[in-house]
Amino acid sequence: MLREPEQTDDQLLRRIIAGEEASFVCFYRRWQTRIYRFALHMSGSASVAEDVTQESFMSVIRDASRFDPALGTASAYLFGIARNQVLRRLEKDRMLVPFPEPNEAPLESRAKSNGNGHHATSVQPIDLARKQTIEHVREAVLSLPSHYREVVVLCDLQEMSYDEAAAALNCAIGTVRSRLHRARTLLAAKLFDLRQTQTNSAARSRGSN
Repeated sequence: MLREPEQTDDQLLRRIIAGEEASFVCFYRRWQTRIYRFALHMSGSASVAEDVTQESFMSVIRDASRFDPALGTASAYLFGIARNQVLRRLEKDRMLVPFPEPNEAPLESRAKSNGNGHHATSVQPIDLARKQTIEHVREAVLSLPSHYREVVVLCDLQEMSYDEAAAALNCAIGTVRSRLHRARTLLAAKLFDLRQTQTNSAARSRGSN
């Protein structure tokens, strides 16, 4: 007996619009974990992530008819909803962690050179996670301004394409590229500072023994 082909996200949304509960359950199970992780990386709060996930899928039930496949994929549509929910929640709770952009030059200059004339900005900051604790990487991501944080989360952590991220953020692909380049530079600098702090702390600890 041949199995019925798995429905695409677009097909599921069309059936959700038609009121098919089973299609919503399938769509929810397919995307719930990724939406939760997106919200968690953006907010740093499990409770906020849970609320955002719930509200995002409730919004799908209410407003699925607003989905336009000509503007992007169903996943981009869903992440766009989640992104708006996160930003509203963070603004309401004042949980955004500021990163002082006017003073970014010193950080950027440290990120550009590794001491032997080579530039470090070509290194993907997320790749450095193998050498950092998860908590430090999370803190570094949370320290970014929201418009930089969201492109890192979508493109580097959620592995979205530039097209999908642009659709989710309702901006041009060029904007995603430029924000991601800047975000990676800032994130690399932050992780560099954390590593230096750990190294200095370890050196002081050895010196006191």
